[in-house]
Amino acid sequence: QLFGDRAVTSLVAERLRNPANVRKARVFPYQLMVAHAQADAAVPGEVREALQDAMEVALENVPAITGRVVVCPDVSGSMQSPVTGHRKGSTTAVRCIDVAALVAAALVRKNRDTEVLPFSDDVVPVRLNPRDSVLTNAQVLASLPSGGTNCSAPLCQLHRQQAKADLVVIVSDNMSWLDAQGGGRSTATMAEWAKFRRRNPQARLVCLDLQPYGSTQA
Repeated sequence: QLFGDRAVTSLVAERLRNPANVRKARVFPYQLMVAHAQADAAVPGEVREALQDAMEVALENVPAITGRVVVCPDVSGSMQSPVTGHRKGSTTAVRCIDVAALVAAALVRKNRDTEVLPFSDDVVPVRLNPRDSVLTNAQVLASLPSGGTNCSAPLCQLHRQQAKADLVVIVSDNMSWLDAQGGGRSTATMAEWAKFRRRNPQARLVCLDLQPYGSTQA
C-alpha cells in the first residue's frame, strides 16, 4: 500500500541509491542482489532500479587485483539449486548460479581485463561488457546453457591455449562428476592445475565452494 503513494516510492528509491547511505551501511553486493531477487512485481521498477544503483556503489568494496585474473563460474544444472539448500521456511530465492555469476561480474567490473570462462560439461563461450551493470552481466551468465559438471574444463582450456594468469577463481558447488578420477587420491582439477602451475609458478587458485557436498576439488 505504501508504494501506492508516488512520493513514498520516490523517497525509498532515493534513500536506497544514495551513495552516502550505501557506504555508511557498508553493504555488500550480495545483500543487494538478494534484495533485488526478493523484489516481486508489487515493488515498483523505480525501487528495483535503485537497488541496482546501490549495488554499483557497493562494488567499491570489491578489490582491484594486480595481474591477470581468470574467473570460472559453474553454470551446470546443479547450480540452479538455492544457495541455502532446501530448508523449510528458509529457502532463498538466490540460486548457486546467481552467486557464481555475481562473483564473476563483480570481478569483471573492478578488473576489466578479467577473462570469464563459464563451464558445465565444457567451457561455455560468453562475452561480457564491463560497462554493463553487474546485475545485467550476472543475468547473462545465469542464463547460459547448463549441463553436467566438469570443474577441470576451464583449466584444460587455459593449458591448451598456453595461457598466462596470476589468479584463477573457480566458483562452483564442486559436484564435478564428468572428470572424476578413480582412487580418490587427487582430482582432475588438481591435475590440470599442476600443469598450469608449471608454466605459471606464481599463480594462485581460489575455489569458492557454494555447497557442502561430500567431495571437493582442491
